[in-house]
Amino acid sequence: MQLPPEPACFVDREEQRERVLRAVRERAAGGDRPLLVTLSGPQGMGKTELARLLARVLRDEFPDGVLSVDLDDFRMGGAADPADVLAQLLESLDVEPAFLAPQFRARCNQYWSKTAGARLVLIVDNARYASEIVPLLPASGGSLVIVTSHSPLRDLEDGAALGIALPPLEERAATELLELVVRDPRLAADPDSVRALVRLCEGLPAALHVAGGWVRGHRLRPLSRLVPQLHSTWEESGVPGVERFWDTVYDGLSPTAALLYRLLPHHPALTFTADSATALLGRGPEACEDALEELDRAGLLDLSEVLSAADGRMRLPGPLRAHARRRSRRDARGGEAEEALTRLLRWLVRQFQRADRFAAGSRLLVGDAFPALAGAPDAPLADPARADGPEERAARSDRASAWLYEERHALFAAVRLAHERGLDAEAVALSEPVWTYALDHPHQSDVIGALRLAVACAVRDGGRPAWLVRTRCQLARHLWEAGLLSEAAEQLDHAEAALAGLGGGERDRKLGASLVEFRGMLHGAGGDWARAAAEFARSRAMHLAIPNPYGAMLQTYRLGEARAKLGELEEARELLAEAHGMAVEEKRERMTRRTGFALAGVLHRLGRTAEARPLYEDSLRAAVRRRSGFDEARVHDALAGLAQNEGRSAEAAEHRTAARDIRRHNGLDA
Repeated sequence: MQLPPEPACFVDREEQRERVLRAVRERAAGGDRPLLVTLSGPQGMGKTELARLLARVLRDEFPDGVLSVDLDDFRMGGAADPADVLAQLLESLDVEPAFLAPQFRARCNQYWSKTAGARLVLIVDNARYASEIVPLLPASGGSLVIVTSHSPLRDLEDGAALGIALPPLEERAATELLELVVRDPRLAADPDSVRALVRLCEGLPAALHVAGGWVRGHRLRPLSRLVPQLHSTWEESGVPGVERFWDTVYDGLSPTAALLYRLLPHHPALTFTADSATALLGRGPEACEDALEELDRAGLLDLSEVLSAADGRMRLPGPLRAHARRRSRRDARGGEAEEALTRLLRWLVRQFQRADRFAAGSRLLVGDAFPALAGAPDAPLADPARADGPEERAARSDRASAWLYEERHALFAAVRLAHERGLDAEAVALSEPVWTYALDHPHQSDVIGALRLAVACAVRDGGRPAWLVRTRCQLARHLWEAGLLSEAAEQLDHAEAALAGLGGGERDRKLGASLVEFRGMLHGAGGDWARAAAEFARSRAMHLAIPNPYGAMLQTYRLGEARAKLGELEEARELLAEAHGMAVEEKRERMTRRTGFALAGVLHRLGRTAEARPLYEDSLRAAVRRRSGFDEARVHDALAGLAQNEGRSAEAAEHRTAARDIRRHNGLDA
């Protein structure tokens, strides 16, 4: 149930509620399409709260739950990528990231499979165009979709079953809302001043909340004095409607809170945390906490959702974000935003580097290491290398991977911002966590774009050949995974040209061996496993000569897989057994799982099922422990084949059923 706590203050809208409930009752029998309701009106009119209230009221009618998505969270340059929105919805439906279909049309089919026959409520916030809504409609005619937008979505092909434009609150309801927000005896004592204040708010719920915060913040002044002062200030500002409230409240902020308010719209992602706000402000955690609480008291930020959320994320609503940006243009001292953004970017780079290292372990890196930022705490991530045992080590690694996913919008936005501001070292450093994120979440639309920017920054800098080699290799892999093999080959050719600028140090030799590995992987992607094996063997020899044990282990594994693809099973078994032993010895958990599963597959093909079984079972236990349904399903497939070959038909059927159930749970055809 993706709903925040029920708001303490919500009034009126009985007519709109009844219209929606009546439409649901009339559609009780269902239809071919979900019931689509649109709520339109200006920002601050209470559309989202009404949508959530309706979902709460109707939860018993739609037992499969409530999904909620804000399209503003997915806007890049004004447009929301429907593939990324579908990815979030599918994950909300318990589809693991590894199971997400890579192509948009396949992802639509996956979403329709997951929602077929379901009775659920989907809330879509901040839609701008009908084309953003259509791909998100559930397949079931027994579902309800509530869409909020600033203006009616008139280009919906079949129209909404029910389109509701929210009007401003009438004076009675507006007064009731103000009384709920303020709860102050001064209101009952001075009804004339209350009426004047309500009229200033023009029936906008957001304005009433801000006005209520203003009244609460001046508890000693009588309303007869406070309201004329507010009115006079708003008249002088010349900004109509709620803008006048926000200007007046902003003018009453302390210098630190006002500074933070001006800086928040420059945050590269729409959402932020207390830690990233601290880095942006640059005055230490206590000053930032005080400023956030002051903004909350002033009605310019709502901390109630933050306190109830597990990830501690917050955001300025759209109109307040725009107002804060205007105040920044009007009031900021020279260089204020630029200094804050550079400071935040370097803090973000450090946090993403830490998460990358904790999630993926130590490996070859070419980006500069960014130190801790004075006065800004690091994100709460624990180093797996300092864990007491394997379970805690795995949990810490998984938490770092999850943090990268949670902060993905900030990650991609930071790469763009670093590129735009000429911060080449920051952009190249960020390409490494982008790489790690993409390995866990393949086929994300922003990855290739971010890596292209990293390459552009490496080219622009011109003085760091290692940057050119690394970033071009990273980009090449994602290009060939997208089917762009020729362009991937061009990137590797450019990377090889940059090798001439490297020296003979250990890192440079590792980069050279890595480039050879990428050549082999590209050959494998094209189906030429003989050439791939030759490149992996050459890369392995280069790593052994350095010496680089991890690189040698990785190339031994890749060479073993290539030999298996070529049908050279005995040689593949020897290589994979060697790689597996090295991974176990070096306590490389991810490589231990990969090599063990690959070795089991070769042993199975050789008919040595007794040796393959414990490796498969170890892989299955690891997948269950990590809650990786993708790996769990493929191990069940492998165990089903093994059991069938051993004549254990009942056991094989159990494994096939388990694999099929996992895939169906993730919206895929078995």
